Amino acid sequence: MTQPPFTISIKMLDLVAKIIEITAQFNASGHQEIDLHLQKNNRIRSIQSSLAIENNSLSLEQVTDIVNGKLVKGKQEEIKEVKNAYAAYDEILTYSPFKVGDFLHAHGLLTKGLVKESGRFRTGDVGIFAGQEVVHLGARPEFVSKLITELFNFAAKSELHPLIISSILHFEIEFIHPFADGNGRMGRLWQTLILSKWQEIFQWLPMETVIYSNQQTYYQKLAESDRTGESTVFVEFMLETILTTLQNYLKDESSSVKKTDRVDSFILQLIGKNQEITVNEMSRIIGKSTATINRHLKKLQEKQQIKRVGAAKGGEWELLDKSSSGE
Repeated sequence: MTQPPFTISIKMLDLVAKIIEITAQFNASGHQEIDLHLQKNNRIRSIQSSLAIENNSLSLEQVTDIVNGKLVKGKQEEIKEVKNAYAAYDEILTYSPFKVGDFLHAHGLLTKGLVKESGRFRTGDVGIFAGQEVVHLGARPEFVSKLITELFNFAAKSELHPLIISSILHFEIEFIHPFADGNGRMGRLWQTLILSKWQEIFQWLPMETVIYSNQQTYYQKLAESDRTGESTVFVEFMLETILTTLQNYLKDESSSVKKTDRVDSFILQLIGKNQEITVNEMSRIIGKSTATINRHLKKLQEKQQIKRVGAAKGGEWELLDKSSSGE
C-alpha cells in the first residue's frame, strides 16, 4: 500500500474550510490559551471517553480520582487502562507522528502490563466480531510492519491538510489493526497527535468525548468505509466530529467568560458600596467559595481595577476604576 484509497469530496473541503476558520478565530482572540486546570480536565474527559468506547466502565469522576492519585473501587485492569492512557497522552507532543518507533512506544505506554505484545506489532491474526459474525479481519501479521511503514511514509510526504491526513490515518490504523489490542485507542491518539502538531490546542480538546456520544455512528462509518474499501465516509465523519468539538469548546468558553465577568462585576459593586467588606462576606453574598473570591480578587488587582490598602485584616479595598462599581 503506497497510498491508501480515499476520495477528496466537496463535503470534506467544506468541513476543512469551516474548521480552519474557527481555529483562526481562536488564534486571533487568544482562545487557544487554555488554563492548566481546564487542560487537565479536558485530557481526563478525552481519556475517559476513549476508554469508554472500548467498554471501560469507569465514570468520569472515577477517572478523575485515579489521575489525581486517589483510591478507586473498580476492576484493576480498567484502573490500569486509565493510568496507562494518561501516561501515553502526557507524552503526546514528544512523539513524531510518522515515526514507527514512536508509534510503538506510545502503544507500549498505553498497554503496559495489559497486553502480552505491548509496544510490538502483533504476531497472530486478529478479527473484529459481532456475536459469531466476523465484521473485520486485520492484515496478516507478516504484512503489518510494512503496511504501517508505507502508511506513515505516505502521510509524511502528502500535501493534504493535516485534518484530512489525520482522519485517513485514524481509519487505516483501525483497518490494518496492527496490534493484538489497543488499535482503536491508538487510532484516536494518533489523530489527536497529528492535529496537535498542526494546532497545539487540539492536544487539550476532548474530541474523543464527541466520538463517544456518537459511538454508534462512529462504528457505522468505520464499517461503511471497510465495505467500500476506502476511508472517504469515515474521514467526513471525523471532520464533522472535529468541527463539533471546536464549536462546543467555543460555546463553553464563551459561557465561562460570561460567568467570570459576572463574578468580577459583583465583587466590584460590593467594594463600591463597602470598601471594608471581607472575603467571607463576599463569599456569602455572591454564593461562591472563599477560594474562588480570592482568585477573582487577585485577577482584579492584576488588571489594576482594585488595590488593597493596609493589612489583610483591618485594611480596605480601593476601586481604581470608579466606573466599574456600577455607581
